[in-house]
Amino acid sequence: MLHRLSRKSPTLGRLLAGVCLVFAGLLGSLTIQAADILLTGAEDSPGVQSFVQALSGMRPADSVRFQVLDSLPRPGALPGDTRLILLDLPSLDWRLQETQGPPTLVLRISRLQAHHRFGADFPSHLSLLWSDPPLDRQLRLTRLILPEARRIGVLYDSHSEFLLKELRLSAQALGLEVIAERWDNTNDSRPLQNLLKNCDVLLGLDDADLYNPKTAKNLLLSSYSRQLALVGPNAAFVKAGSLASTYSDQNDWLEVLDELLDRPQTGWPRALYPKHFKVLSNPQVARSLGIEQVTEAFVAAQLAEGESSP
Repeated sequence: MLHRLSRKSPTLGRLLAGVCLVFAGLLGSLTIQAADILLTGAEDSPGVQSFVQALSGMRPADSVRFQVLDSLPRPGALPGDTRLILLDLPSLDWRLQETQGPPTLVLRISRLQAHHRFGADFPSHLSLLWSDPPLDRQLRLTRLILPEARRIGVLYDSHSEFLLKELRLSAQALGLEVIAERWDNTNDSRPLQNLLKNCDVLLGLDDADLYNPKTAKNLLLSSYSRQLALVGPNAAFVKAGSLASTYSDQNDWLEVLDELLDRPQTGWPRALYPKHFKVLSNPQVARSLGIEQVTEAFVAAQLAEGESSP
């Protein structure tokens, strides 16, 4: 009996040891895969905390945290494997202090803001996630809801002029023509009036110098007095009185981040428009212009289908 026990005991011991090794290996692999995701911005707020908590809920295996910008060391002192996400322009300015440091996602920066800081090129350690709607998407939205419109009126200034080449190429591919008018002094309505005489619809660029609370009344009343719709430049302007726009909300941005954080940092794109988006329309404006009401979900699905096609 004693002889049999002595023969079985090592077998059981080896089995238990093997189980422990496998379990330890699984724990080790989970630890290795867990990422340190650090979000930063100039100020904390309930909105920031809600966003961080939502991202944390999507990535339970990772460490997702927010630190106020003032509490952080210089960028080069952060570990290279940190997944760094910037939430505002002050945090971008902090990151630009030096090139050392982890690759960085810059969340919701506009094309104009980036062009003002970097010109045509920007640092290779940054991945810029654009906040303004893609020009091609806005043009295709315009064609879907206003199929008779062919001449697309666009106001621009010295800050947004660089977008015109891209806009014209996208319009040409869609069989549309861009009629552009420079508007450097928004107190002078003549450029706006000249443009409205020569276009079928006004497409707003996301340029805060041209489209802001001070100019909104003049833009909207002038265009609607000629029975012309204003498309864009963003969801906020739709609520103020433009006809429609595409936009990405918090859930869309969370989906984008979740997908990017699954990739190695070396696989992050230099710049990216979110592929997840929605359409917002103003039914009251549509009625006043005699335009068929926009079915937002249907139009968004059509736009998304067009972007996924070769």
